[in-house]
Amino acid sequence: MSDVIDREGTEKPRRDDPTVEQLEEEGEIAADYIEEFLDICDLDGDLEIDVRNGRAYISVTATGESNLRVLAKPDVVGALQELVRLVVQNTNGSFSRLILDVGGSRDARQAELARLVDAAIARIEGGAQDAALPPMSSYERKLVHDLVSERGFVSESSGEGHDRHTVITRS
Repeated sequence: MSDVIDREGTEKPRRDDPTVEQLEEEGEIAADYIEEFLDICDLDGDLEIDVRNGRAYISVTATGESNLRVLAKPDVVGALQELVRLVVQNTNGSFSRLILDVGGSRDARQAELARLVDAAIARIEGGAQDAALPPMSSYERKLVHDLVSERGFVSESSGEGHDRHTVITRS
């Protein structure tokens, strides 16, 4: 595999499976960018960096009477996550699979996905052959696949691009 050139012009080997140290570096780059972003927006928040499942996770939590909730909407978090991934990629020359959580938005979305899965399974138990969920990101589809499997059903992704969604069937 060929090397990549970072923004300082230094060659770095391309990485398929990043090490914990590389993921921690991604987290630090992302945290620095988010801190600066929060300062510019005059928002208060504490940052926590974690590495698990081959990804860097950045959590931004509210401190006291924070106005952080303006960023905690799913579409805003998704857009900010993509922006932070681009910053990391531009800095170290490697694709990032970093996950960003702002104000507990990921937990709220996971609970929403669980409700969607439960409703879809109820439709199947009521006689439907299958149940399709709305389009979602690959990360969210992965969470859905795990939830469906835990409930004893089968799921697969279908569609292309922004229309990619999950279809649930009996096992």
